[in-house]
Amino acid sequence: MFSVAADASNETLITNSYETFSSVTALLLDLSEDLTGKQRDVALAIHQLSELGVLLMDRLMEREAACG
Repeated sequence: MFSVAADASNETLITNSYETFSSVTALLLDLSEDLTGKQRDVALAIHQLSELGVLLMDRLMEREAACG
Protein backbone atom coordinates (compact mmCIF):
# COMPACT_ATOMS: atom_id res chain seq x y z
CA MET A 1 0.00 0.00 0.00
CA PHE A 2 2.83 2.39 0.85
CA SER A 3 6.34 2.43 -0.47
CA VAL A 4 9.47 4.54 -0.31
CA ALA A 5 11.13 5.54 -3.55
CA ALA A 6 14.35 3.57 -4.01
CA ASP A 7 16.12 6.68 -5.25
CA ALA A 8 15.09 8.94 -2.35
CA SER A 9 18.08 10.79 -0.94
CA ASN A 10 19.20 10.40 2.65
CA GLU A 11 18.23 14.02 3.26
CA THR A 12 14.70 13.37 2.00
CA LEU A 13 14.34 10.23 4.10
CA ILE A 14 15.64 11.94 7.23
CA THR A 15 13.48 15.03 6.75
CA ASN A 16 10.32 13.01 6.13
CA SER A 17 11.03 10.75 9.09
CA TYR A 18 11.52 13.76 11.34
CA GLU A 19 8.28 15.36 10.13
CA THR A 20 6.39 12.08 10.58
CA PHE A 21 7.60 11.66 14.17
CA SER A 22 6.78 15.30 14.90
CA SER A 23 3.26 14.88 13.55
CA VAL A 24 2.69 11.73 15.60
CA THR A 25 3.91 13.54 18.70
CA ALA A 26 1.51 16.44 18.15
CA LEU A 27 -1.43 14.12 17.43
CA LEU A 28 -0.76 12.08 20.56
CA LEU A 29 -0.64 15.16 22.77
CA ASP A 30 -3.93 16.35 21.28
CA LEU A 31 -5.50 12.93 21.76
CA SER A 32 -4.27 12.61 25.35
CA GLU A 33 -6.20 15.75 26.30
CA ASP A 34 -9.44 13.87 25.58
CA LEU A 35 -8.48 10.71 27.48
CA THR A 36 -8.40 9.76 31.14
CA GLY A 37 -6.93 7.02 33.26
CA LYS A 38 -5.07 4.14 31.67
CA GLN A 39 -5.87 5.24 28.10
CA ARG A 40 -4.26 8.62 28.77
CA ASP A 41 -1.24 6.93 30.33
CA VAL A 42 -0.81 4.73 27.25
CA ALA A 43 -1.15 7.70 24.88
CA LEU A 44 1.44 9.65 26.87
CA ALA A 45 3.81 6.66 26.91
CA ILE A 46 3.52 6.40 23.13
CA HIS A 47 4.11 10.16 22.97
CA GLN A 48 7.35 9.75 24.91
CA LEU A 49 8.53 7.08 22.48
CA SER A 50 7.67 9.24 19.48
CA GLU A 51 9.44 12.20 21.09
CA LEU A 52 12.52 9.99 21.45
CA GLY A 53 12.21 9.33 17.72
CA VAL A 54 12.14 13.08 17.09
CA LEU A 55 15.28 13.56 19.18
CA LEU A 56 17.09 10.74 17.39
CA MET A 57 16.12 12.09 13.98
CA ASP A 58 17.18 15.59 15.04
CA ARG A 59 20.62 14.28 16.01
CA LEU A 60 20.89 12.45 12.69
CA MET A 61 19.93 15.63 10.83
CA GLU A 62 22.65 17.53 12.70
CA ARG A 63 25.24 14.91 11.78
CA GLU A 64 24.19 14.87 8.14
CA ALA A 65 24.38 18.67 8.00
CA ALA A 66 27.88 18.60 9.47
CA CYS A 67 29.01 16.09 6.84
CA GLY A 68 27.48 18.02 3.93
